[in-house]
Amino acid sequence: MGDEMHERLERDAAKAASSIVSAKDVLVVAHIDADGICAGAIAARTLERLNKPFCVEFVKKIDDDSLRTINESPASLVWLVDLGSGYLSSVTRRNVIVSDHHVPDPRWMTGQTSLFDFSGLIHVNPHGHGMDGAGEISGAGVTYMVSKAVDIRNKDLAYLAVIGATGDVQDRAGSGFTGYNRKILKDAVESGDVGVVTDLRLFGRETRPLTQFIQYCNDPVIPGLTSDSYECSRFFAGMGIELKRNGSWRTWGDLDDDEKDDVKVSLIGMIERSGTSAERLIGEVYELPKFKKGTELRDAKEFSTLLNSCGRYDDAPTGLRICLNDGSALADAAKNRSEHKKQLSAAMAHIRQGNIIRVKKFLQYFHARDEIRDTIVGIAANMVLGSEGVRNDIPMIAFANADDGVKVSARADKGLIIKGLDLSIAVKSAAEQVGGFGGGHNIAAGATIPAGKEYDFLRIIENIIETQIT
Repeated sequence: MGDEMHERLERDAAKAASSIVSAKDVLVVAHIDADGICAGAIAARTLERLNKPFCVEFVKKIDDDSLRTINESPASLVWLVDLGSGYLSSVTRRNVIVSDHHVPDPRWMTGQTSLFDFSGLIHVNPHGHGMDGAGEISGAGVTYMVSKAVDIRNKDLAYLAVIGATGDVQDRAGSGFTGYNRKILKDAVESGDVGVVTDLRLFGRETRPLTQFIQYCNDPVIPGLTSDSYECSRFFAGMGIELKRNGSWRTWGDLDDDEKDDVKVSLIGMIERSGTSAERLIGEVYELPKFKKGTELRDAKEFSTLLNSCGRYDDAPTGLRICLNDGSALADAAKNRSEHKKQLSAAMAHIRQGNIIRVKKFLQYFHARDEIRDTIVGIAANMVLGSEGVRNDIPMIAFANADDGVKVSARADKGLIIKGLDLSIAVKSAAEQVGGFGGGHNIAAGATIPAGKEYDFLRIIENIIETQIT
């Protein structure tokens, strides 16, 4: 059944590829997160190789301004990547391709004889074929399918789809990729661009000093070590592992295999003795061997975070340049990276120290107001969900003030999806009932609502969540 679904999606990608090949010029519209930047890079490289005139524009979300950009573009073809599916009924121009993985607009779907080709719009999306866009393939992955259908030689762009899917945390289920992501991963490995190893799945394998590498682990929480720099230092000292060598802080990548094995065994024991499963500690890790060891480009998690740091701070074009191997872009991204780390650290401190999480029967929430940027409040919500002292058996709803209202980010543990939770439906419906708009995935969704409507939104979405999971 899986192969049949994949083949149907590939046929849609081939139809989109045919339109791209015949287009005179193309406007690419991409989302600003890591997945969107990778999707934009795949589209850009594909068009470059076709010698097509093109430009890439990044948007935070589909709104009135971005819809005008799409509908009024003079380009012969508009290609939306990692966005657009939730707003298909608002796209009025002809010659549009959407390669996305978000839940499609139900108003557009209703009554159409074909989900994928209507009024000059070709829609390539896994949801139309029974696949899960939240875990089986990312926006960059769908865009890669289209690129590969344009020319099989574009197989060398598969690594960008791996980075995009990692940025969307699609490697979390089963401690590695599932679904169509496995096929894309296979292409990337065969191209020599990605190496798969079984290792600790913590962030910062290449760049974080050892103490921080363990200190900031909260999935799973390591009793006695998570959030405690001093105890992490003692942990390594007790194992005879040097934290510094030749005047430089050592990273996980600097350890030899014996040192790594000793640490893994010890960490697993500490977690399991606390009564928690350690299965999410170790799993597949995706390395990028063509990039220099010890840099954030060497590890897919760190690469995707670097791209997020660009997009979330209004500099997605620099992320695009990094993906297109512009050597000067890394220096330009340094400020973004530093700011991203500082802002996320401050966001977590505000959530923790401010004691701002409130718990209701079927959800928990916090309102960051102006203390957390609207572009990273979803990342903060995901980081805090299920961390020490925070429940993961109910969704987390996060609010932050934005220029056009209040940004809403909703996140949930995959166990709730099995029970019937679908945040895409819940968030979209609740947002529309208070005069806003939204959408996303079953496990992660977002919206923008009018200021002052937060508690109405919470009341409505809690009723929807209760209905879904009970």
